[in-house]
Amino acid sequence: MSSKNVLGRGVGALLPDDLSLEDEDRFFLCDIDRIEPNPDQPRSFFDEEKLDQLAESIRERGVIQPLLVTRNGGNRYTLIAGERRLRAARLAGEDEVPVVVMEGGPDEQNLELARIENIQRHDLNPIEEARAYARLINEFKLTQEEVGRKVGRKRSTITNILRLLNLPETLQNDVSLAKITEGHARVLLRLKDNPQLMQEIRDRIIKEVLSVRQTENICRQTPKKQKVTPKSRVKGDELPGSYCRALSTQLTNHLNTKVRIVQNGVRGKLEIEYYSSDDLDRLVSLVSD
Repeated sequence: MSSKNVLGRGVGALLPDDLSLEDEDRFFLCDIDRIEPNPDQPRSFFDEEKLDQLAESIRERGVIQPLLVTRNGGNRYTLIAGERRLRAARLAGEDEVPVVVMEGGPDEQNLELARIENIQRHDLNPIEEARAYARLINEFKLTQEEVGRKVGRKRSTITNILRLLNLPETLQNDVSLAKITEGHARVLLRLKDNPQLMQEIRDRIIKEVLSVRQTENICRQTPKKQKVTPKSRVKGDELPGSYCRALSTQLTNHLNTKVRIVQNGVRGKLEIEYYSSDDLDRLVSLVSD
């Protein structure tokens, strides 16, 4: 089964087509205590009320959709998808849950699909979503463009969500707990080189219940910290390489895309990469702001 055919179809796409057959080694009721949590679970916050509702449904109807697991040795299993069902089953007092063991065939592809299924099935907060995309990129060596295609989102959207991981841990927690919105976080990212000011404006957002537009206005009125001084420039000659690298890094961080400075004597050009028409629109908006 190709990834193209199963993406977007949910957990059912990961299940074997022959589960109606007697395959007791792969599809069975598993002792709930033999299932280890998923170390790559993207969700870190679970809505207790919704878990209680799911637990009540499980008391009445049982766990309808099996959990996906992999063998972990010693007659134990690691959860791949279905943590909400597992938690709710524990709340409901269930001793066993139906599982499907993922094994054989292209294991890496199965695990990749399971990671994507976790992202698509759950209502993740923005930080959980960003961390899930980062894991897909790092674990399966995917580009942002490829992640976007696999989860059905634009590359520019993936890029913007990943930028939230540049926030300090305290502000990431604020986004996770909905103390500030993703929009507020994007504005605060402009001040990432001035953590003290970032924290001050964060406090005002919460205390004064500022809108995203109001936060943008405050940030525009705030003098920006000068990050690269012109002292290292040599008049009449090429710019020093260290100075160009510092400028390139500054612009790369600000625009969130690769930027190069190409010199030709005292002249040169600035190269800014973009990866799609949407990304170009984003860059034009940033440059012309």
